[in-house]
Amino acid sequence: MKPLFKNYNFDFNKNEKKVIVNFCKQAINQMSGNEKFQPDIRAFNSIIEKLNSSTETVKFTKDEKIRLVHQIKQNRDYLQKQIKTSWFFKKWLYRSLLTQYESLLSNHFDE
Repeated sequence: MKPLFKNYNFDFNKNEKKVIVNFCKQAINQMSGNEKFQPDIRAFNSIIEKLNSSTETVKFTKDEKIRLVHQIKQNRDYLQKQIKTSWFFKKWLYRSLLTQYESLLSNHFDE
């Protein structure tokens, strides 16, 4: 049986916060200028504000969590495809990013 209410409180370490903030900033840069992405941009700006606050535990809304996890999964899938066709240096760069994304997903967002 599924729980009625889900917990959207997360305890990210300093490194994880940094990765998510950079990810959100990158996503905002890519989406800015297109009106249909305004809800995503608002969600990512809100996530950045929450992660930059001095609190230990970060509480996301359901919408923020869904948008963040969806975008991270899409990036992970893209990186996996790129690693298969890239040269050594690019593979090395992508692999570190991929590892960070997979770590985030497995440590905090697995359901």
